[in-house]
Amino acid sequence: MSRPEILFPLFAGLETLDGVGPKTAQAFALLGVEKPKDLLFLLPHSAVDRSRKASIRDVVPPCTVTVEVEVGSHFPPRQKGRPYRVMVRDAALEFQLVFFHARGDYLQKLLPTGQRRLVSGKVELFDSIAQMVHPDHVLRPEEAGELPLFEPVYPLTAGVTQRQVAKAAASALARAPLVPEWIDPNLKAREAWPDWRAALETAHAPQDQAGLAFTHPARQRLAYDELFAHQLTLSLARAHLRRGNGVASVGSGALHAKVLAALPYAPTAAQTRAVAEIAQDMAQPLRMNRLLQGDVGSGKTLVAFLALLTAVEAGGQGVLMAPTEILARQHREGLLPLAEAAGIRLELLTGRDKGAERAAKLAALLDGQIQILLGTHAVFQKDVHFHDLRLAVVDEQHRFGVSQRMELGAKGQAVDVLVMTATPIPRSLALASYGDMDVSVLDEKPAGRKPIKTVMISGTRMDEVVGHLARAVAEGRQAYWVCPLVEESELVDYASAVERFESLRAALGDVVGLVHGQMPVAEKDAAMARFVAGITKILVATTVIEVGVNVPNASIMVIERAEIFGLAQLHQLRGRVGRGSVESTCLLVYQAPLSESGARRLKVIRDTEDGFRISEEDLSMRGAGDLIGTAQSGLPRFRVADLERQAGLMAVAQSDARALLAVDPDLSSPRGKAARVLLWLLDQDRAIKLISVG
Repeated sequence: MSRPEILFPLFAGLETLDGVGPKTAQAFALLGVEKPKDLLFLLPHSAVDRSRKASIRDVVPPCTVTVEVEVGSHFPPRQKGRPYRVMVRDAALEFQLVFFHARGDYLQKLLPTGQRRLVSGKVELFDSIAQMVHPDHVLRPEEAGELPLFEPVYPLTAGVTQRQVAKAAASALARAPLVPEWIDPNLKAREAWPDWRAALETAHAPQDQAGLAFTHPARQRLAYDELFAHQLTLSLARAHLRRGNGVASVGSGALHAKVLAALPYAPTAAQTRAVAEIAQDMAQPLRMNRLLQGDVGSGKTLVAFLALLTAVEAGGQGVLMAPTEILARQHREGLLPLAEAAGIRLELLTGRDKGAERAAKLAALLDGQIQILLGTHAVFQKDVHFHDLRLAVVDEQHRFGVSQRMELGAKGQAVDVLVMTATPIPRSLALASYGDMDVSVLDEKPAGRKPIKTVMISGTRMDEVVGHLARAVAEGRQAYWVCPLVEESELVDYASAVERFESLRAALGDVVGLVHGQMPVAEKDAAMARFVAGITKILVATTVIEVGVNVPNASIMVIERAEIFGLAQLHQLRGRVGRGSVESTCLLVYQAPLSESGARRLKVIRDTEDGFRISEEDLSMRGAGDLIGTAQSGLPRFRVADLERQAGLMAVAQSDARALLAVDPDLSSPRGKAARVLLWLLDQDRAIKLISVG
């Protein structure tokens, strides 16, 4: 499908715009502006009030003011490097205009003595004399109409001035065509949103502070366009995945019954609900694409295992993929007893399997003897073939993007996909990252989980912390000691971890182990294995342990310099303890004095163990990009939409996008065609390929 003709002018070179040469075009690229259409979405972030005043006496400096003056004498500098001054007088007061490195003949022409001029710029007091240094505007009285009363201020980068951005943006706006409407008419009327072009014009020429606010109808409309385009893309990806018709996997419940009978506790209501939602999806002839979102320790693994059993009951196979070998092994230890209770064969396949052993596993997999396979991404190597793969479960989503999800599906004819994540994400962000998926949430803790006692303690009391550990080790308990990421430099972290390791070893003897990012994988695995086996009692670590490690006997978590960790990280780290029968504690060791945000973060962690509450708080404190770490979040970069403040719009956009595609899957209706224009405008070409493929 080719680009709609009405958009051609917006996709021309930047240099076709007023006042943009090759150099300026290069500078614009730093602002993410490569085509005229990009300028449409580069909105002003603030504005300068340039309404006329009679005299600078009416304002309190320093501030921007616009007044009409009579030009007085010129005072060129007496020596090099000194400023050039021009005396001027408004209706009530005399003051100076000050210029640095300016040519006298140019200033004589700009400000002829005895004539009237309109000047606008920042007035400051200097030795109690009012001065305006380098006025932003100097106009003849008859040109006053050219000065906007409320002048928008655009984001800048080196090599581009306000005036150039404003001029280029105006030039791009002039090319904005009248486009057909892609927003649902009822929604548009209900929200009283303007048409697309009108919204752009208003957003680029705010009349007052309200015009700059994200609540302004013009900005709301443009933000919605962005979220709607994003959700359309995700929904198309979802439809694309589901179009590869799935296989209906209907369980008999026989294996479920055996496993539930073998469990020492009953599943929570949330677990039962999630199992039912997944089973219902698997029974459909469409491919499942579901996210299982649950807090640390909410029992996701059991839900995933029961889903895998549904695949086996239906006569197929299942695979569970973990991000690291340690985690894959842990899954095996935890699930083997359950597999035995169900009477099925469960095997582990990792990069370590070599030669004859590997060949035997692959053969057993191909003829269906292995019903459930666990492993790392090694399970997707070319030579791994299943007899009848029905369900793939992926642990820890954020290491895995949409494209890998699509690849996964290619292994079986039409594999159902279940993704597990232990990162509770506020709904608006979950929709931004996983809008193509259906979501099951585990929002209660399994029975028998004891609350973790969380304490804030100042770093000046380190001796007490070490004393507490010594007593705990004597009682046979185990502890984690997490060292801070001091700087981005791994070497510094490594040094601080080694130093802490040595001081603890001196105090407590050789029961202390160490893992950090600089270690070779085999050494790291060995150090972890010693801790899991209980040979080392205290494990000093940089944050490499935050995902998934399960050591039930570890009941103490010390987090050093806790104030420099993010909320999500603190919550994940704390979740490493509290997995056994003993009461667990988490010590947040901080360095005083605490900043306001540092104190707020630590108090949130101290006062609640609810990951969803923590994530909402995190979103309000840090913003969306940081929350998932923009680099690896796969979070779309929105230019107008603000995910924190416009979270509600995202949910509307998702249901709207799904509703449109339900009645018009290939976007061929008038509104569908309008939506295609929007997808082109917002660079969602990937989505367009998905329609045309279909």
